[in-house]
Amino acid sequence: MSQPKLFKLPDVGEGLTEAEIVKWHVQPGDTVEDGQTIVEIETAKAIVELPCPFDGVVTELLVTEGQTVDVGVPIISVDAGGGGGVATPVSEPPAQAAALREEGVPTANEPGAATAQEPPKRQPVLVGYGVKEAATKRRPRRSADGAAPPAPAAPPAPAAPPAPAVQPAPAVQPPAPRPQPVDNGLPLAKPPVRKMAKDLGVDLAAITGSGPQGSITRDDILAAQHAPSQAPVPVQAGPREERVPVKGVRKATAAAMSGSAFTAPHVTEFLQVDVTRTMDTVKRLRELPEFADVKVSPLLLVARALLTAVRRHPMVNSTWEDGPDGAEIVVKRYVNLGIAAATERGLIVPKVKDAQALDLPGLARALNELAEKARAGKASPADLSNGTISITNVGVFGVDTGTPILTPGEAAILAFGQIRDMPWVHEGELAIRKVTTLALSFDHRIVDGELGSRVLRDVGDMLEDPIRMLAWG
Repeated sequence: MSQPKLFKLPDVGEGLTEAEIVKWHVQPGDTVEDGQTIVEIETAKAIVELPCPFDGVVTELLVTEGQTVDVGVPIISVDAGGGGGVATPVSEPPAQAAALREEGVPTANEPGAATAQEPPKRQPVLVGYGVKEAATKRRPRRSADGAAPPAPAAPPAPAAPPAPAVQPAPAVQPPAPRPQPVDNGLPLAKPPVRKMAKDLGVDLAAITGSGPQGSITRDDILAAQHAPSQAPVPVQAGPREERVPVKGVRKATAAAMSGSAFTAPHVTEFLQVDVTRTMDTVKRLRELPEFADVKVSPLLLVARALLTAVRRHPMVNSTWEDGPDGAEIVVKRYVNLGIAAATERGLIVPKVKDAQALDLPGLARALNELAEKARAGKASPADLSNGTISITNVGVFGVDTGTPILTPGEAAILAFGQIRDMPWVHEGELAIRKVTTLALSFDHRIVDGELGSRVLRDVGDMLEDPIRMLAWG
């Protein structure tokens, strides 16, 4: 067998330093071809399928599933001279794997590591314990021959003198419960006592009074309040705490949000908008043949309104950069529009690249494709990089608005709240209209209060009357 080739973990995204091995698609002895997917990895941005860069036979998996590996570390060994035959897994690791172990990186063949035939399985979080078996009764000790010792004989009862014949006494019947004294259908109690019972949450009907004529007294109320409850106290089953490792998307998001919050001075402005005409426009667009194969939602018009506002106010689509010769504001003449999406892996913000160049049907299709990729976990690092301005749709969670944190490197982010029926003054009269709340957070080093207000007001005006998008676009 020729010297195996080592495939090192590549940098699949900008600035990637590490990744987690999610799933191997090959095992030692498998034949692989150039371009064949061999492993899935999870980076700080996305799950990525890695192809093999050469033909050959897999000799060893150098890392296990669930392990986090630095970029540049070998992850698989392939015999590139093995042709189409199936190689026998080597019993001794290659020299490269031995060197890897000296650096403290376990391989798949080490003791304690998962074998190729039995990859490690992720254990589910323990959420409860089974019911304990009831304790069994203690059995009597047996003698050496196995026979149980005889039970001790009971002592003979002493002879009792004959009792004189008497007639049996009649059975005593328990007294019937005394009826609860009532006053006009209510338990008998003075008004102050009734108020005291109400304040303490005591049911007068469940108390037997000790006062005159069976009336309920203050002492009866206090006694009932402090009486021990007969209901058993439920006992929580399972662990009381759970520890969730911070890694992957959640780790990257936490670092990015912390850095953004303490680097860029945030300002957030809010605006309530009557979007009744926007909702009518959405219904009309859904009937057009240009949108027959795509989902149309209010988010589409919010995105178009923000793109139009960026065209009118380019400074809001820029980046603050600190350089050796001082700080600069880099104004972008293109818009890579980020749409925040909550997924099982955490918050990601895929981008619609060059969104300013898309017509409305094209923008609708791009938004749909991004949503499908996000839900399937297929957004690539390229989809998640180089954004210029973002939208977060908190309305899908039934939330009116929020104070969104800027995506690092961007100057503004727009929050779009839920749309609901509200009383609104329309054309001088009170009416029920469709209303939403917008919130614009911006970097106050780049966007001052006047510019931020103009951008937010423009977006609101276009959602109140979508015809303005045509007039201003």
